[in-house]
Formats: sequence, structure tokens, C-alpha cells
Amino acid sequence: MSRHLAIDLGASSGRVALGTLEDGRLSTRILHRFPNGGVQVQGRLYWDVLGLWREVLHGLKLAAETGEPISSVGVNSWAVDYALLGAQGDLMGGGVRHYRDPRTAGQMERAFEKVGRDEIYARTGIQFLPFNTAYQWLAEDPQTLRSAHTALMVPDLLHFWLCGVAVTEQTNASTTQLYDPGVGDWSAALLHGLGLPTQLFPKIVPPGTVLGPLSPEVEALTGLRGVQVIAPATHDTASAVAAVPASGPGWAYISSGTWSLVGTETARPVINADTLRHNLTNEAGVGGTTRLLKNIMGLWMVQECCRLWGVTDYAALYAEAARVPSGAVIDPDDARFLAPFDMQAQVQAACRETGQAEPATRPEVVRVILDSLAHKVAAALHILEEVSGQAIHTVHVVGGGSQIALLNGLIADASGRTVIAGPVEATLEGNLLVQAAALGLLEAGQVREVVQRSVDLKTFLPSALSSPVHSEVS
Repeated sequence: MSRHLAIDLGASSGRVALGTLEDGRLSTRILHRFPNGGVQVQGRLYWDVLGLWREVLHGLKLAAETGEPISSVGVNSWAVDYALLGAQGDLMGGGVRHYRDPRTAGQMERAFEKVGRDEIYARTGIQFLPFNTAYQWLAEDPQTLRSAHTALMVPDLLHFWLCGVAVTEQTNASTTQLYDPGVGDWSAALLHGLGLPTQLFPKIVPPGTVLGPLSPEVEALTGLRGVQVIAPATHDTASAVAAVPASGPGWAYISSGTWSLVGTETARPVINADTLRHNLTNEAGVGGTTRLLKNIMGLWMVQECCRLWGVTDYAALYAEAARVPSGAVIDPDDARFLAPFDMQAQVQAACRETGQAEPATRPEVVRVILDSLAHKVAAALHILEEVSGQAIHTVHVVGGGSQIALLNGLIADASGRTVIAGPVEATLEGNLLVQAAALGLLEAGQVREVVQRSVDLKTFLPSALSSPVHSEVS
């Protein structure tokens, strides 16, 4: 038996979870939940990383109070955002800016003028998104960059605070559009071409790297003793994919949450004219694999509607939406949905502008969103099948969206493929099991077998009346 702690930081909440590995099965227990979100100050949007750190310490203290021996701890989070640190490890630039901060407007086009779109993609294989780390860096104040000593991605920052070791874990590094998978390191050519300081970027380490014990300060603050800090797959999608309960060929995954990460696992990056044309991304995975995927909009659209409506009972809302017939289909990746003030109004406007009936009620709005997500996912699966050369017959949905029967059924119908839903806590399970593998408690290749034994899965078959959607994905 072994016990491990996973710190999972999401865009809207965070958790500290205790995982117990015993007899080839993993059980998880959430010790602490806490909210997360952007904080706006003078027109700038930040993450409250100091508040997150306070909550993490509280979660670790709760773990110590269980009295159970704990072997390790590791952090995963969303991608692309980073902290700049001074020579003494102090936060610079006001803290960690949020990827939805408007400062990146126009920076991607500026990068193309400096280096060129084709060259950036050829060197990184990463999907072009306006908030990628590369464009955030271009938006930084030059004086701040000159004064900074180190740049750390969000989970790497917390690992640094936990044990004092400043490194960048590979799966998160690969999302920055500054990492060259061909050399397995930061792209010196891109950094030079974009005019970014190379000395700020620390050593890159693979997922499953043991960083060292908790610092004496953290031990004193939490009461934990003898705990190793391990960098798991620090990008939450990479941790989730590590826990996809799949075997054999012919499967794809959807990490379904605020975003929908639709992808397949390949032995090496797929970087060519087709993947560039479809704006696919190649991100590092566990065990030297590549996650060839499309990053499309997810349940953010529903979350924003519910925030506007003051609705907290998502299950009831989805049940009501299931009783509404399919109607309009819009493009969830339209920029209007990225950071709207009124999501419902934007959904209605998109329907109106495309000559479709506007949803009037809340369930109708949600049904339009879910139908649209299912069609977008189906189109992405078709393209992944083409560019990877791999037939896809099964789709594994992991994360929060795996609990939404309506959405999973719609994906099965729209894609014409079998959908297997679960586990909902794939990110936590991938994080915990990569830690266990790093300590030699199981083989890396056994991670998915442990998940298969540990969770209940639900299967959704496409309707006999449905036909696959093969529409283009921009």
C-alpha cells in the first residue's frame, strides 16, 4: 500500500486529494476543495496564486492530520500561464496574469512578423491560440523581463514553493509554443527570433521526475514529514490522458471540462502541412508519447450561462435540456465565446446571424451549446483520423463532461463512434499514478490497467438513426 497527494488546480476550482494504491487498485479521497478564478485589477486579469498557495498548504495540513503515511505530492494545473521570479524567488510583474487577459491582442500577428507562422509551427507543432505563452511573453513589459531571473509555469511555481527546486516539467513546457519536440528542449531559434531572453527558462524535466523532499518551511507549516515532491504530468490534460482506461489501437480521447481537448496518442509528433492547416497541436505526454489534439471550446459556455443565471444545479439543467429537441448548431470556437459579458446573448446572436431559430429558454440555450460541442468534436475526430492515419472506433471521455449523459450520447450520435465515459477524476488519477510509478511502485505501462480496475465506466452507442458528422474544423 502507498499513499500520494495530488494537487489539481483548475480554472474554476482546486483540490487536494489523497490517493491510496493497494492491490492494484487506486482509491481517491478529496481532502480539500477551494474556488479559483480570475481577479481583475485596473483592467488587468490575474490568478490569485498566493491565495491558491494558502489553500494548498491548508490541504496539506489536512493530509498530515489524517495520520496516514504519505509518500509523495505533485501538482498539475491548466497550461500556458507562468510566473516571473526575481533573483530571490520573489514574484514579479504583479503576479501571474490570466490567459484571458486582453494584453495578448495582436501579439500572435506580431510574432508572425518576427518569425513567420509556418516556421513557428514547424519548430513546435503547437496549435495557434492567442493566449499561448509565446504571445504572453511578447506582451510583457521589457523592463520586467530584463529584471527577472526565472520563469516558471504555474505548477512548477508551486513545486518550487514546496521544495525549492526550479524546473519546468515537459508536458506543460510543450504547450508554450516555445518548446521544440525535435530537440526536447526550448527552441533557441524561436526565443532568439522573438527577442525573448533565453536565460529565464529553466531546465526541462520529464513527467515522473522526483524533485526532492518538502522544504523545512513547508514541513513546519503543514506537519507533513518524509514526503517527496514529484513532478507528475503537470499539464492537467496530460495527467488526464495518462489515466484514459484504453487498451490497444483505435481510440481517441476527450478531456472534457472548461475546454474540450480532443485527441489521439501517437508515438511521435505529427507536424506537417495538414496538421498546420487544421491547426492541430502536438503536446508532450507521459512515457515519451505525443498528444495530437485539437483544443476546442468546452463547458465554459454552459458555465458562463449558469453564472449569469445564478444556476448551480447543473444536473437538473442538463435533464431539462435533454427534453428539448435538437435545434441550431453554432461554432463554439467563435472568438465571441472566449470571454463574453453575456454568454446567452452571444449564443442567441450567433443563431440569429446564421439564420437559425434563437433559443428562448435556458434549457434551449444549453441544448444548442451541447449539440454544437458534439458536432465540433465529431468533426475534430474525423480530421484526427485522417492526419494520424489511425482509424478511430472508440472515444474515451474523461473529466467533468464524462458525467453528462446527454453530451456523451450526442457525441456518439454525431461521430458515429462508441463513447466510453469515465473516469471523472482522470486528472487526479493520472497525477497520483505517475507519482507511484516514479517511486517504482508500479510499472509506467500499468497505469491504465490500474485505472480500468479502479473505476466504473459507462458506454454510449450511436443511435441507429444517426450518421457521422464529417464537417470541416477550422
